[in-house]
Parts: sequence; C-alpha cells; structure tokens
Amino acid sequence: MALDQAISELSATLEDDRSAAQWRSMVRMRLAAVRQALAEERPRFRDGWLSARGRGSERTRHQLLARLSALGPRVLEQPDTETSYREIRRLSVDLEHYRQRLHDLVYDSVGMELGGSE
Repeated sequence: MALDQAISELSATLEDDRSAAQWRSMVRMRLAAVRQALAEERPRFRDGWLSARGRGSERTRHQLLARLSALGPRVLEQPDTETSYREIRRLSVDLEHYRQRLHDLVYDSVGMELGGSE
C-alpha cells in the first residue's frame, strides 16, 4: 500500500465514531498499514543541494516509525479513547507534513533536472 493511501485511510478512520466497539482495532490496523508503508518508503536524494533535506526527511521518517511502534499497542491498552484520539490525530498531522515534504523534494528534484522555471 502506498504511503499516501495509508495516511488517507488513517485520517478517514479517525473521523469515524470513536464510541464504536471496533474503532480501536480499526485504528490499530490503519497504524500498522501506515507503519509498513513508511518502512518501505526509501526516497533517495543524492543531489548536493537536496541531500541535506533528504537526510532531514530520513530522520523524520525514523522518528515517525518509532512513534508508530509505540502508539500501536497503546491504542488497545489505553482506557481513555480521547487521549488515544488526540495522540493519533497529532501523529496524523505530522505524517501529512512528512508526506508534503517528500512531495516538495520530488518536485524540486524534477525542477532541477528540467532546468527550473527560467
């Protein structure tokens, strides 16, 4: 599953009724899908001016993977659904920012290959 799709499905699941019995298990499945997609995502930016931004994105990716690993089991164990929801919502926003940074890097690398906008 692509990272874009996994993040979108997680966001859609967060909008579902949190009082439903299967909400926690659905969220956990979506978190696992996002984690797998993020683990498979290996962007490589070797160009000089993009390499620093690429390394920064790689660090962010590792931080997000660690947060996903820690949050997955807590979704089922934590008695307070609202606390889980807030943590997952914050993670979802951070995943969206990461995804946008990747898209920006790809756009910049293509712009450089094509000669920019001049």
